[in-house]
Amino acid sequence: MRPEILYPLFKPVTTLKGVGPRIANAIKKAIGNKGGGNEGGGNEGGGNEGGEIVDLLWHLPVGVIDRSYQPTVMAAEPGRIATLSITVGKHEAPRNKRLPYRIKCFDDSGEITLVFFHAHSDYLKKTMPEGEPRVISGTIEHYQGAVQMTHPDHMVKPDEIEGILGLEPIYPLSAGVSQKVMGKIISGALCHATALPEWLDDAYVKKMNWPTWGDAIAKAHNPENEIDLQPDSPARKRLAYDELLANQLALGLVRNGMRRAKGRPIIGDGILRKKVLDTLSFELTASQTTAISEIDADMKSDIRMLRLLQGDVGSGKTVVALMAMLSAVEAGGQGALMAPTEVLARQHMRTIEPLASAAGIEIILLTGREKGKNREAILSALASGKTTIAIGTHALFQDDVVYHDLRIAVIDEQHRFGVHQRLSLTDKGNAVDVMVMTATPIPRTLMLTAYGDMDVSRLLEKPKGRKPIDTRVMPISKLDKLIEAMDRKIKTGARAFWVCPLVEESEKLDLSAAEDRFEYLRSRFGEKVGLVHGRMKAKEKDAAMQAFAEGSISILVATTVIEVGVDVSAATVMVVEHAERFGLAQLHQLRGRVGRGDNSSSCILLYQAPLGETANARLEIMRSTEDGFVIAEEDLRLRGSGELLGTKQSGLPRFRLGDVAQLGELIQIARDDTELILNKDPGLKSERSKALRVLLYLFQRDGAIKYLRSG
Repeated sequence: MRPEILYPLFKPVTTLKGVGPRIANAIKKAIGNKGGGNEGGGNEGGGNEGGEIVDLLWHLPVGVIDRSYQPTVMAAEPGRIATLSITVGKHEAPRNKRLPYRIKCFDDSGEITLVFFHAHSDYLKKTMPEGEPRVISGTIEHYQGAVQMTHPDHMVKPDEIEGILGLEPIYPLSAGVSQKVMGKIISGALCHATALPEWLDDAYVKKMNWPTWGDAIAKAHNPENEIDLQPDSPARKRLAYDELLANQLALGLVRNGMRRAKGRPIIGDGILRKKVLDTLSFELTASQTTAISEIDADMKSDIRMLRLLQGDVGSGKTVVALMAMLSAVEAGGQGALMAPTEVLARQHMRTIEPLASAAGIEIILLTGREKGKNREAILSALASGKTTIAIGTHALFQDDVVYHDLRIAVIDEQHRFGVHQRLSLTDKGNAVDVMVMTATPIPRTLMLTAYGDMDVSRLLEKPKGRKPIDTRVMPISKLDKLIEAMDRKIKTGARAFWVCPLVEESEKLDLSAAEDRFEYLRSRFGEKVGLVHGRMKAKEKDAAMQAFAEGSISILVATTVIEVGVDVSAATVMVVEHAERFGLAQLHQLRGRVGRGDNSSSCILLYQAPLGETANARLEIMRSTEDGFVIAEEDLRLRGSGELLGTKQSGLPRFRLGDVAQLGELIQIARDDTELILNKDPGLKSERSKALRVLLYLFQRDGAIKYLRSG
């Protein structure tokens, strides 16, 4: 259960003064879905529609306004924010409501007009009664020789002046909530931030000159200058480290829990694997051989395997996964491979089926599309053990799917799922080994935050015989020349992907949509052009992919639905339109769809001029290297972790209080600290450890607590 000391922080925001359902909804939009406890198995509680008070504490200011400038009316400089002590004069309500409402005010030096559009006159008369002294604060303007202030930020009584003088924090907003309202609400939230026990090592806090958690939160929300807004200010750095430590501690607990749960040694006789290896038309790379050895060692151990297989595009992960599943089959068990999309699941099926057939192994495909008697037959074969290898989507792990003896679960493109889904797979068998794969090279800092609970194998080479891909960058103004070159290629039997960023034309974005480009290319190449995008029905997508694979269509216009896992070895041309709109990792994935056969391949990155500095840097990196690990590090450096790999829509952790791209050193310290904590006190029972439990609940990593209970 959540510690009682945190109850005030996890009350709904609607318990704060002035926050009704409408404001709560606006606050939720302003705060966004920044984080949450998906590392270490989710969180208890939560789910409040408008958010909780703790969410407001993590919503840090992005700027400050200095309201300490207090001139007289006539001395006030235009363009500056000034705080003025004035007397309210006459209210001038317009006859035409489209005209502004004006209030004449004055001090000893002269007159200022306050201007309001779409004004509520009753509110203004109550707030600014004629003849009364008031303090106003806002931007000074000069209009037609007169001094004015449009929509003052503050209008208060003289005895309230201290509340607005000095520095005022500026928060990110959404429609429906103003700076003034957000500031008041967060001030109310800060009143609930009571002192919490210190979970950090005292010596480290002193060394870093960090404040306590409570002081850090207060300081972060009340910056005294621009320096206090920087990520490396003591208060912000302390808060960022707290979140990183919660993340690493949760992953460490998951890892320890998995390690404590006894595994079943899996030792195959190698007969099935030999049959498959004899069938392959290529030799395994050194990295593949090493990875298989590491996986074998894990599976033979009496500790359950929890391993990440990280390989660049086309590095041969599927064969390694098959070898692992065959070991389970040789030992009398079953293996399952789960992919995030049906397209990718079917791709794996096409790759694995002929290899498994050579070994005499029956495999099945299970997706959401299998219905009725077909589905019943599949489930029966899995339950009886007749089928030993299953490939599919998340349908593989629905409640009614029962395995005879599942020994290993392989999850492809892990970042599309999330840690809690990964852990739920182990419920489908007894001491199931888990291996996850990603073709998206992940920078080391993100590796530690997302996969800190796992052992890692890396595939560093491409299979022998793969040729480099000729990558070219050109402006979209040269489209006609590209079409001519494409025509020559198609006539030689080549096949090409043509990727567009949107499905249909958007009025807001000047981008060519897949459907429009499809129509254009159809007018040039006729029936040789096909289309595939995410809004199509599964059967339509499969038909288009099949036609492209078989060669009845030569150009496949697509959205990024083909980014991962689509393998058509005859495809030798990849065109990415508006490449400047894509991230580096995504461009690298798309480029990896070609260059899979014996022929030379090319990737053309079309851009809309003029290019910004970052976009230019991205395209230059793509042109200069095919190394996905180099590209991943550059992507993190250029974009930060918030956008990297689409983490906003993925299972990778999203941090509320810092950008992982800037926190590499702190992540390593948090990882080292976690190792020391769990080696010394694996049950988290010491005084510091009790405080660390509070930390886990504070950052909603409390799903990891169950790994203490179960041990």
